[in-house]
Order: sequence, then C-alpha cells, then structure tokens
Amino acid sequence: MIGDTIRQWALGAVGAAVTGSLAMGGTASVDMLGVPSDHLAVMSPHELVIEPEAVGEHVVGGHTVVVTDDSVSVLEDGQPVWSNSPGTAFLTAGTGQVGWEENRGYFWADVAHSEQSTTQRVTGVQATGGAVTLTGELASEGGAVPFTVSFTERSGGGVTAEVDTGTAAGGDRNAEVVQWTGGRTPGAEVHGFGEQFDEFNLDGRLIPVVAREQGVGRGEQPLTLLADLSNGGAGGTTSMTFAAWPTYVTSDMQGVRVDPGDEATHAFAIGDTRRPDTVGLEVWAPSMRLELTRGDTPADLIATQQGAVDRPALADWTQEGAIVGIQGGTDEVRQTVDTLEAAGTEVSGVWLQDWTGQRTTDFGDRLWWTWQLDQQRYPGWDELVSDLHERGIKTTTYVNPWLVDAAPKNDPAIRNLWAEARDAGLLVKAPDGSPYMVDQGGYSAALVDFTNPAGRDWMSTVIAEEVLAHGVDGFMADFGEGLPMDAVLFDGDAELMHNAWPRLWAETVREGCEKAGRPDCVTWFRAGTSGMDSQTPAFWNGDQMVGWSDEDGLPSALRGTFSSGVSGWPVVHSDVGGYTSVDLVVTDYVRDAELLARWGEYSAFGPMFRSHEGNRPAVNRQVYDDDEVAAFARNSRIFSALVPYRSDVLAEAASTGVPAVRHTWINFPGTAAAQADEQFMLGDAVLVAPVLAPGQSTVQVTLPPGTWRHLITGQVFQGDATITVDAPIGTPAAFIAADHPMADQLVADVSAAAGAAG
Repeated sequence: MIGDTIRQWALGAVGAAVTGSLAMGGTASVDMLGVPSDHLAVMSPHELVIEPEAVGEHVVGGHTVVVTDDSVSVLEDGQPVWSNSPGTAFLTAGTGQVGWEENRGYFWADVAHSEQSTTQRVTGVQATGGAVTLTGELASEGGAVPFTVSFTERSGGGVTAEVDTGTAAGGDRNAEVVQWTGGRTPGAEVHGFGEQFDEFNLDGRLIPVVAREQGVGRGEQPLTLLADLSNGGAGGTTSMTFAAWPTYVTSDMQGVRVDPGDEATHAFAIGDTRRPDTVGLEVWAPSMRLELTRGDTPADLIATQQGAVDRPALADWTQEGAIVGIQGGTDEVRQTVDTLEAAGTEVSGVWLQDWTGQRTTDFGDRLWWTWQLDQQRYPGWDELVSDLHERGIKTTTYVNPWLVDAAPKNDPAIRNLWAEARDAGLLVKAPDGSPYMVDQGGYSAALVDFTNPAGRDWMSTVIAEEVLAHGVDGFMADFGEGLPMDAVLFDGDAELMHNAWPRLWAETVREGCEKAGRPDCVTWFRAGTSGMDSQTPAFWNGDQMVGWSDEDGLPSALRGTFSSGVSGWPVVHSDVGGYTSVDLVVTDYVRDAELLARWGEYSAFGPMFRSHEGNRPAVNRQVYDDDEVAAFARNSRIFSALVPYRSDVLAEAASTGVPAVRHTWINFPGTAAAQADEQFMLGDAVLVAPVLAPGQSTVQVTLPPGTWRHLITGQVFQGDATITVDAPIGTPAAFIAADHPMADQLVADVSAAAGAAG
C-alpha cells in the first residue's frame, strides 16, 4: 500500500518537475519540490571604449598586439591567437557573493552580483621589458576601478595575459569578480571546461566550474527526480561533474585557460557560451593569469595549450589485459581469477577495493575507510598477492582522502588513523574548531587537511606504508571533490581551496608513491582540476549509472572522455558496466548482459580495461558470471591485441597531452566526421563506433576521408561517407586507416582475438 502510494505520487511529481522552468545552463529547476538547484548569473560585457592614444601595434616576442578603435587582438604570424568581439568589453569587473548549499558532496551555487562595470575604457598601452600592457578603467554606477592587462610571450607557445583589477591594479576600490570575454566566429564550437558529460559542443550554455558529486541520473527521468527527493538533490543535473576547470578550445583553433599555476585557476568560475560570437569566463577573484594559444590543427592546439608537462607513464602491465574488480575475500578472488582465465580472459590485474573491509549501507556495499588491510576478510594476503604476481597478475586496491573512526570496526589489528590525525590536529576543521565530520550516508568521515604540510606528510606516509604495502602495484584514488565551503583550514580559504583539493590529493598520492619507492605506481582519479596530469598516469569518468541514458549511462562516459581529453586529461577510461545501481520503487536500475557486453566493447578500444562490481554487486550482472564471462573474455583479448598500436598512442598522450581517446574533430576538422559525436578515435588511425543503445545490431558510422578497413571482418570501405555497419555483439564497428603501417597486423590480431574460442 505504501509502495503504491509512493509510486503514484512520484510519477505525478515527475510530470510536474519536467514541465517546470529551466534555470540558466540547462539545470532543471525543481525548487517547487524543495530540491536544491544552481542559481547562476554572470556579468554581461558592455561597451568597449578605446582612446585614440591607445591605438597601434606592439610586438611581444613572436606575437603582435593590435589595438584598433574598437578591438584588441593578438596575432601569431598574422593568424589570430585571441581577439575580442569588436566594440564589446573584453574585461568586466564587479562585486557580489556566491552562496553555497551542500549535502554529502553535492554543492549548489547561488550567484549574486551587487555591482558590475558597464564600460571598459582602454586609455593607454606600454611596451616595455618584453611585455605589452594595456591600462584603463572599468566604469560602473558606483565609480570606476582601474585595470591592467599585460601580454607576455608564453614559453610553450601563445601568450600569457596577466589580468589585474581594483586594488591589484593600484586602485583604492576592490573587485571581487572578473570576467574575460573573447570573441569567436559566430557559431564556432566550444569544447572543454574539464570533464563535461553534456554534448561535445558546449555552445549556448552557462557552465559552472566547480568539483562536486555528479549526481544519480543527471536529468534522466524519473530517476533524477526520485534520487533528488530521496536524498536532498542527489539526482544532479547535466552540468554537475567531479572534474571541472577553466580551460576551453574553439573550432576557430584558439584556446583559453587559466594558468594552472595561478591561484585563480581554482576559484569558482562560470563559462558563458550563450552569445554566438563570444565566450565569457567569469572568475571569482580580482585577478587571474590567462594562457591564450592557437594551433593549425586541433591536435596542435591542444598540445600547445597543455604544454610540456612531465606526465607519469602508464605502466606496461596495464595494457596486457583486464584489471578485474573483485570483492569478497581471498578465496573469492582466487576462484574468480580461475574462472576468468579458464574462459580465455586476458587478466593483467585485479582491483580489490574491499581490501580494507566492507560495510553495508542503504546505498549498497561500501568500504571501511580505515586504510589498512582487513586480515579477517583477506587472510593470507601476502601469499595471495605473491601468487597472483607469479601468474603475471598485479594487485591494485583503493584509497580516498577521508578517514572514519576505526573504533566501531572492532578490529584490534589496525591503528585508528582517524584518532591519530585528530589528536595531531591534522583534520579539516568545522567552524567551531572540531573535526569536520561529513555525513557519507550511513557513517561520517573527516578529511585530512592537505593545506597543512604535516597532514600531507602524514597521509602520504599512510599511503606508502599501508596502501602500497605487501607488493600492491596501484590503486583507485577516489573522491577529492567534497571539501565543505565553510571548513576551517590550516592555510587558505575553503571556498578558494575547494576546487584545488583534487590536485592537493593527487600531489599527496604521488608523494606516497615516491616514499614507497614506487614511482611506477598506477593510480587513477575521478575528481579533477587543472594540472593533475603531472601527478597521475590515468583518470576515470566517475560513477555512471548501470544503463544507457545520454545523461548518466554509457553514452555519458564517452562524452566525458571527449571534453576532459581536450581539457588536459589525456588518459581516461570508465568502469566496464557502470557503477551506480539504485532501487527507487518505480524502477530498479540494474545492469544486464547486453550492457556489460557493449560497455566492454567500448572499453576494449580505450587506454585501460577495468571492471567494477558496482555498489550493489549481488543484484547486478558481473563480468565473471557464467552468461557474461565469454563476452568479457573476448573484449579483453581485443584490448590486448591492440597493445602494439596503443603503446604509441599512450606515448604521444604522455608527451603532448593530446588525448588517447579523441573526438573525430581532433584528427579530421572540417569534415563530416568531425560532427559525429557517437564515435571516437583511438590515436590518429583507429576509428570506433560503439553501440550506445540497447537492442541494436547495426550502427551508423561517418568515415573520415581515406580508405578504412574493418578491424574484425577485414572489409574495406571508402571514406568521407556515412555508412551503416552490422555490429552484433562480438563484432564491434572498429576500423583502421588502410595505409597505416600496422593495418595488416592489427586486422589479423584483432580478428583472431574476437573470434577465438571463449
């Protein structure tokens, strides 16, 4: 009776919600039901006035800054690196505040401006000391604040624009927020802003730049509404992501990013692409340092923007086969590995996230965040790891930056790390000075304070001595997006440090690997900000639903990979089969054999092939189940067969920052294939059109120019055409450029892998 009432009420509520108003940026406003949502507003760029004495051309290195009576532009060999939209202010400043509502890692912004400039006046230009500096003022009803913009040559290509306003520019009035507005060809596409699970072209949106939980459903109905109502906004929206930062590129072959070394890169920001001829970037800081770049091709643009970064290499063993997610203890791991190998699975590693113990909550099976081996669950751990190593299988585990009180676990064999950190004053504090205990859904946890050098040193030692003990080769480094906005830190303001936390976490993890003498430690992160590719060899998309929806299922993993790839994450993969499974009365969301097979086919052509049991393993199909293992084994062999080709792709990704998995636009701009959002390239010569919807046995492929060979059937197709290809389970639509030196070898190897007996 109660269930029926909830079901009828929920269905009616869904109808009311989806017909409600839309907030800016496409965020579904369900305030009528008491569910939080973003309230985004940005300053509007207004008039640009350039005084006659400022007009002229000035050289800075190999670039020219051109100032006319209505525009400012930066040229490289006569080609535009950046320019404003003529007559439109490229710099706006104001005052105001951002309010925050939060719940279990979900954060919602309420942006309000109390004052903003309406006119930008450029009054002078100076060219001295290798810099071209524009000076002027930003006028508003409350008066004017000065500004300076200094252009200098950037070592990796392009120019750096140092932007100061208010007191930072020598005035007596402060600015709290600034907006930089660049021009673009009307309708030029915009890509990036970190990992966005929306369309690849982000035109026509307001894009909040904040790291937070991505949500359950993210707009898929009725799932999102039910998740919202059951857990205070947990459904999320299409603009919510674990990993956002102020970086973008356009199809004009121009790029803008806040310098990863600048404090402003972590400030809350909003991208504004609603005007067809501009891209606005509002940053809640009085100054910022921008990097403005261009390229002859998208790959050249991305490589120039991302610069010469010393990126850790992804260990070779990760390329030899599947990294299989298994839970349940020593005997379960041994039995599962035997089952997989007997079916012909190429197993390169196991991922044992429950090494520290398992606890059950309303959300499903969770872990004990005590970061030490649970010897009762995994007796004979050393022998297990050693035996797997002898079979050529590496062991990976799990850690995150939170700590729970170990006392309720009643395990006398472990330290209480939470109590140790509390007593040493190493935890993030609440406003009242006590450890900030955050509800995790059934238990509470506290963050180690990474702004405290002692806290960072302590946690990196825990990683070295506990997480990487006993021959472990790597781990998922989860979370990083949950620093409360009102927290009290050892150093710095929590609102400014919130977006910086994923990078601080990554740096702490890297220090732990180095302390353990394991610089080759394989780590992968979901929470992100700019510059993290210098700390870890890999990332993953986060917690997709075990389903097919564009908003939060298999297709969203591809979308997130596209945007993060052009933003500075060159090696990104997803959980085979997704992660999040929920029973919300109206529908029980569980994965089936078809989803596992298709997700496996998609992942077989990625940089890592890793499975996850999900948050409810018992009710979801698993890759090692009798009916699923053959498909998983086949996909693992396809992944392994691509090693000779993929090794070069990964080397390029590490050295240039150009992503391993790419939107076709990166390789073939200006072609019909560049508009195809449901296919991807692995490197520059392998094209894949995964099946992204249930019940399909064919797929549409837009082939780039050239001649292409099907990697499994060997069939030859002429490019620059859209075709329909048979793609039953077991025969993914994957192609290689016929003139590639490895074409013959890969067709033979991948075909054999797909057809080998399972």
